[in-house]
Amino acid sequence: MDALSANEAKTQFGDLLLRAQRAPVQINKNGKPVAVVISMDEYDNIEALKLKFLQSRVSQCMADIQEGNTSDGESFFNELEQGKHD
Repeated sequence: MDALSANEAKTQFGDLLLRAQRAPVQINKNGKPVAVVISMDEYDNIEALKLKFLQSRVSQCMADIQEGNTSDGESFFNELEQGKHD
């Protein structure tokens, strides 16, 4: 992934937009990554994937409920906080 400093991104904004159409561009401030600029198409693709994932999780949850495969809320949220999922 290409990277620019925040100052470079500011002074070369038009170039940044062109570069982001081809590939994500990382923006660094004080040498640390703070943002990524992506094309609108890439953003739309990410949002579509997130929606598809959520829809599949809802479908699985509905099937689990119908089968009586449930757990208590505390266990669910503990696993969620720990980053665990099926």
